[in-house]
Amino acid sequence: MGVIGAGVMGSNHARVLAQLPGVKLAGVVDPLAESRSRITGFVDCPTFATVDELLAAGVDAVTIAAPTHLHRDVSLACIAHGAHVLVEKPIATTGAEGREIIDAARKKGVTLMVGHVERFNPAVATIKEAIRGEEILSVAITRVGPFPPRMSNVGVVIDLAVHDIDLIRWFTGSDIVEVQPQLTSAVAEREDIALLQFRTASGVLAHINTNWLTPFKARTATIATRNKYIQGDLLTRQVTECFGFQRDGSYSMRHLPVGHDEPLRAELMAFIKAIKTGSAPAITGEAGVASLEIAIKCLETRPKPVAAPQPHAASN
Repeated sequence: MGVIGAGVMGSNHARVLAQLPGVKLAGVVDPLAESRSRITGFVDCPTFATVDELLAAGVDAVTIAAPTHLHRDVSLACIAHGAHVLVEKPIATTGAEGREIIDAARKKGVTLMVGHVERFNPAVATIKEAIRGEEILSVAITRVGPFPPRMSNVGVVIDLAVHDIDLIRWFTGSDIVEVQPQLTSAVAEREDIALLQFRTASGVLAHINTNWLTPFKARTATIATRNKYIQGDLLTRQVTECFGFQRDGSYSMRHLPVGHDEPLRAELMAFIKAIKTGSAPAITGEAGVASLEIAIKCLETRPKPVAAPQPHAASN
């Protein structure tokens, strides 16, 4: 397996792959010499300046953690070579580009998976199990934190909220059919605060609160069902379930057991399993495109700013 992109995420991919049994890390690609040098400081593997060099060296599969605007071209090059592809979220810059990748992978007969790593968070897996068979009424997700040191050409909707759009679709098992976004840019060029409201085809109401203005990281998910109220902290991995509601206001509460696996390791192992078994990957290209297109819709349907009212001249 090879890794394309030696930034923060790509470096983590390389670290995990180098430790997985039955996997040989064939190399890491990055055009920047300093990034390649940094990788070799903690992972023993070849490095390459171009994707073509990695493909020529020989790989069965790649993970793509390059900037989003490169996802389409890099994915298509790897697929044409016959390599299985895990591409980090979002799958591409547009839904049309994402569908190009999907079509190419289908025609070539290779596995395509999208890296929505939050699905592999043990706390998220516990929440998913807790709501199995329940009638979901609402979903609320908060994902906030400080302004990121690495800046790209996207705002919080594509960078952060797309994680939670995917989780809403996965938790509910339903497509999002209504979008009501409220966005603003407080300190960044692009939106750095987003309050997003949704309705799914099954009637679930959901909202996402995300920003780059909070001085600390917070990741929480709250789900109300007909019989339960579930609160999960995705950072501390604590999940609490409230149930047995009584007319006098009393109820029962319990802490649910949560696993300890590293989400990225679980994600990469799921990718490898899909390759070896030929089964559908945990996050298909179609799922990746669906979440991306909802995020884009949030940006396209944002309300236009209303000009502040002008004061009337005082009458004599």
